[in-house]
Amino acid sequence: MRTLYVHIVATFIVITLVSGLCALMLTNVYYLSKMRDYNEQKTLRIAQEIRDLYESSSDFDFENYLSSIANMGFQLYAIDEHGEGSYYGAAFKHTELEAKHIAEVLKGQTYQGMQGEDRFLNVAGFFENSLRNSVGLPVEVLGQNYALFIRPNLEQQIGEVRMILAILLVCSFLFSVVLIIFLTRFLVSPLKKLTEATNRIVAGDYNNIQLEVKRKDEIGNLARHFDQMAQSLKRLDQMRQEFVANVSHEIQSPLTSIQGFAYSMLKKKATPEEETKYLQTIYEESKRLSSLSNQLLTLASLDKETNVLKKSAFRLDEQIRQVLITLEWQWTQKNLTVEADLSEIVATADPELLYQVWLNLMTNSIKFSQPGATLHIELKVEQEIKVVIRDEGIGISQEEIPFIFDRFYKADKARNRTTAGSGLGLAIVKKIMDLHEGSIDVTSELGKGTTFTLRFPYL
Repeated sequence: MRTLYVHIVATFIVITLVSGLCALMLTNVYYLSKMRDYNEQKTLRIAQEIRDLYESSSDFDFENYLSSIANMGFQLYAIDEHGEGSYYGAAFKHTELEAKHIAEVLKGQTYQGMQGEDRFLNVAGFFENSLRNSVGLPVEVLGQNYALFIRPNLEQQIGEVRMILAILLVCSFLFSVVLIIFLTRFLVSPLKKLTEATNRIVAGDYNNIQLEVKRKDEIGNLARHFDQMAQSLKRLDQMRQEFVANVSHEIQSPLTSIQGFAYSMLKKKATPEEETKYLQTIYEESKRLSSLSNQLLTLASLDKETNVLKKSAFRLDEQIRQVLITLEWQWTQKNLTVEADLSEIVATADPELLYQVWLNLMTNSIKFSQPGATLHIELKVEQEIKVVIRDEGIGISQEEIPFIFDRFYKADKARNRTTAGSGLGLAIVKKIMDLHEGSIDVTSELGKGTTFTLRFPYL
């Protein structure tokens, strides 16, 4: 199986090769547009100087003169009218040259072999050690016409430069490959750690996950988000386990009471007064079980998000007043004062779901308010509908506020079980507000109270 490491290394090597080919093609274009004509004209001027120097002096022996010129870094070929030719200087690797070109030079024309090149990479012609890649001029020697072909001996003139350039290019490529192989490990190593961490999370192990979260690049950002995800999953798993334990206890406790009281009544061990008390307890405990069941079903239904919302226009202020009337016996029992500032607002939303929002929030506020305190409720429109529910209860610690909307989480878990809830009420509230494209903010101070601010579109 190909690993990401192999893919990255192969990709970088291919990029290096393709980059080299593209650079070669661009160099070829530059050579054709700028260098070829310039180089040939330069060679032609040198050849003309060599010819003019010989023809201007009658003291030079032609062969000795050409040998001296060859020693200066040139390759030459001289051929007379009878087809007898001689080479001077380093040998040409390719000596093929069409007879018509020789004849044309003998008749006084100039041969420019570079301009007649026709190859895939013309820049290679600059280095081609070939007779056809030369400049040809007519020259008169002792009354006889010669065709003289000249080209620079690049091996002698810039051979060291060519070797240095070749070594530079080869070493650059090899070092690039080696660095790619080793540095890619540095890139892939954090991903391997992420894979190992993922496998531990899949196995249910959320501890000892060490990632490079201090890096400032995309991998570091991914590691930080992964670490946050792992912590969230760990917290969720802990809350799930705690929730299962709490629900199991809350189910088992009333069932045990119901079972015990029912058994006493069946065995006729209770007096009529006790039977009435037992029936009342059975009723209260069964109501608790029903409430827990309804919350679980509601949350499961909201999670589906399929045809959940059934929007309609209704008086939101009247709905909140109805909730207050429903809870009247609870807040009057604690001698609470309710201050309601409710603007007359017609909202378009799901009335049944929003009813649960107000019911959950107000029930919590009443539950955790001190006797004789005040419950403040405000409803108004500020580009969107804004509902504020503020109590003067025991408050929530700043450390717990970010988690109170997590399902199964109970900020009141340290309190007694008669006060603690199931940990689903605020999760349901948050889900309903999300479905209405709204928001809910919480501010709280221990011992002074909590404020819930809800906003959703005013349609």
